[in-house]
Amino acid sequence: MRENRTYGLKRGYVREFFPDDSTLLGDFVKNGNFHSNLRFKLVTFTLKLFYPMIRKATAVWQGTGKEGSGHLTTASTVLNKTQYSFTSRFEDGIGTNPEELVAAAHSGCFAMKLSFNLTGAGFPPKELEVTSNITFEEGTLKRSHLVLKAQVEGITEEKFAELVKDAELNCPISKALKMEISLEYTLNA
Repeated sequence: MRENRTYGLKRGYVREFFPDDSTLLGDFVKNGNFHSNLRFKLVTFTLKLFYPMIRKATAVWQGTGKEGSGHLTTASTVLNKTQYSFTSRFEDGIGTNPEELVAAAHSGCFAMKLSFNLTGAGFPPKELEVTSNITFEEGTLKRSHLVLKAQVEGITEEKFAELVKDAELNCPISKALKMEISLEYTLNA
């Protein structure tokens, strides 16, 4: 007798991830069992949610701190030998710098967390524009000030403020940063 394995994934469990799309659910589930040709994709999706992700970036630096230069490469190759140097970090030189990358990570993470919050509450955002202003002084990252411009239809100011606060506190980058985080926003302006 062939064992029917669904790896603990039941119809209700899938519904948590695809709550509004019964067509998608129908494609994944038939009579409570997963289609065999889609089982691998769903199991892979689930493993990505519950097992640690490891993201990788490599920095190569050559020379002294002031006269040298380096480049950064990420596994996705979005950064591919992207230049950075003393002048790109402390002056207005060409290239990126670590603080700019922290700002990009924080604004991107916050925007995604807020989008998940809003969508989960029934208010999918039309657009979220987030800028993170990182303050670097005395050799330390001191604060990240987030500036949010949001276009979200049908939400009250109170509900929006609640979901924004949750995103500010709970986006993974906010949790990782050991610095002051502040936020200002405009809604539907």
